[in-house]
Amino acid sequence: MSVLVAVLLALALVWPWAAVPAARRLADLLPPKAAALTLAGSAVALAGSTVWALGGLVAGGLLHLMLLAEDGGGPAGPSAAVPLAVAGGAALLVVAGLAARLWHRQRQLLVRTWRSVAGHPDSGELLVVPDESADAFALPGHRGRPGRIVVTAAMLRTLDLDGRDVLFAHERAHLAGRHHLLARTVQLASAAHPAVRGLAAATSFQLERWADEEAAATVGDRRLAAAAVARAALASAASGRHPSLLPAIGTGPVPRRVGALLDAPPAPPRGRAPRTAAVALLAVVALSLTLSLGSAFGLHEYIELVQEQAQQVVQP
Repeated sequence: MSVLVAVLLALALVWPWAAVPAARRLADLLPPKAAALTLAGSAVALAGSTVWALGGLVAGGLLHLMLLAEDGGGPAGPSAAVPLAVAGGAALLVVAGLAARLWHRQRQLLVRTWRSVAGHPDSGELLVVPDESADAFALPGHRGRPGRIVVTAAMLRTLDLDGRDVLFAHERAHLAGRHHLLARTVQLASAAHPAVRGLAAATSFQLERWADEEAAATVGDRRLAAAAVARAALASAASGRHPSLLPAIGTGPVPRRVGALLDAPPAPPRGRAPRTAAVALLAVVALSLTLSLGSAFGLHEYIELVQEQAQQVVQP
């Protein structure tokens, strides 16, 4: 494996540390829906480039061994190709293990939650659990069953009729927008690179803001929505429940969410700052993809070299 290819692969692995801050900065300047989609897309792109770079290290080492086997010497190049391939292969195994563990955890959580609410009153989209702990969340569909808004009796007692309208609209927005899929995608992508983990909390916050804005638009009163979010979050915190992977009205930095609801509705970003952040994010992601493609081209040249030397050995 040539020095250039090794450098490109190394840069592809390091570059996400620069991309994540740019993505988070841009998300803060966008409306919640656009911000959540931007964060999820960035996580997938950076995870993909990381896996590609690790695979490139493995492929480079294998090609180097093939050349050594052909003529006993191999092409001129760094002798670190094989150790790097071993490190890349080990990293890929770790990534696969972490992703499988996260996927299993997500699936088990969904299964356990559906089992825990089985048999409780179900009035269409709403499922009421007679629990003294205040809680409410959007439960995605499972095995042909449509999604449900799960709310405890204690939470219903905490909110008045207007507050309940906000709560139902908030959780309904989570289900309609399939926010659990975006959250799960970012969490799975975080298994590929440590830097991508920094996007999980930001994505969760933007998904809650997305649902907050949908709820405020539904009830037509931003102050009412802010008061209901604050009251529901306070009741959820007092119940002592641990946060879960399911979208819920009481999760995330609630003071920021309430403050945003008390402000004017988010408008499309204007000025230099949003454009600068967008250009920076696109440049960072584009560079990650360019590094991966550049390393792929280098590996392609390396494969052709292996084939040429193999033909020379076969021919008399």
